[in-house]
Amino acid sequence: MFLNAFLGHLDIYSAGHTHTASVAVEVWDGTPPAQDAAQWDERAEADFEPTSGEVAVWSMGLGRADDAITLAGSGGSWRVRVSCTGRAAAAALSEDEGTGDGVEKYLVQFWPAKH
Repeated sequence: MFLNAFLGHLDIYSAGHTHTASVAVEVWDGTPPAQDAAQWDERAEADFEPTSGEVAVWSMGLGRADDAITLAGSGGSWRVRVSCTGRAAAAALSEDEGTGDGVEKYLVQFWPAKH
């Protein structure tokens, strides 16, 4: 599984180990519309409990991204859907050339969990 949810953070595992993936983040008021599954290599959903109303993106190689994603004024219960494409190409690139940029692409969507 490429997505693991923990209290306060999400771990997303890349198929390659020596590249910088592209990440787009969306925050929705409700469940985002379904997407064509054929356009993604992997998709996963999980419950997410942030410790505050903001989420930061971290990379093992680059550290913390400058911008934080604002979910709400405080924590709360959220759902997250992570979709990814380019996994096979990123894995091959890591094996052959060793580095790459934006080959693997992620879409991370957050929305409030319904109680």
